[in-house]
Amino acid sequence: MLHATVETRVRFAETDAMGVTYHGNYLPWFEMARVSLLDQIGCPYRELEKSGFLLPVLETGLTYHHPSHFDDRLTITVTLAEKPLARLRLTYQVKRGQELLVEGFTVHAFVNREFKPVRPPASFVEAMQKAFAH
Repeated sequence: MLHATVETRVRFAETDAMGVTYHGNYLPWFEMARVSLLDQIGCPYRELEKSGFLLPVLETGLTYHHPSHFDDRLTITVTLAEKPLARLRLTYQVKRGQELLVEGFTVHAFVNREFKPVRPPASFVEAMQKAFAH
């Protein structure tokens, strides 16, 4: 199981007229955590793209438990629970301190620049073998 955690601070522009974080802002925060996870395993997303690999989102879902507001300090944790085969399924938790605000998931697949499915690059396969060896 792999984890990465990033922190963010809710900006005023990320809130709606009710003073609550607009629901669409959680997906970019998920991306921040996902990019951090790829960095952590030695497969930076920028390098994957330079090599001709893309990881588009195929599916996503979010469950909102509690709202966040302007100036809240949040932590976003992404988890890759199982060694991926053709697709990656990542789960996320957004917390304010110990309070769980949002849970979610994204599903991704490797594609080439023409958006045709491809096998993951060797560097990613090696990183997954190391990470899930135990």
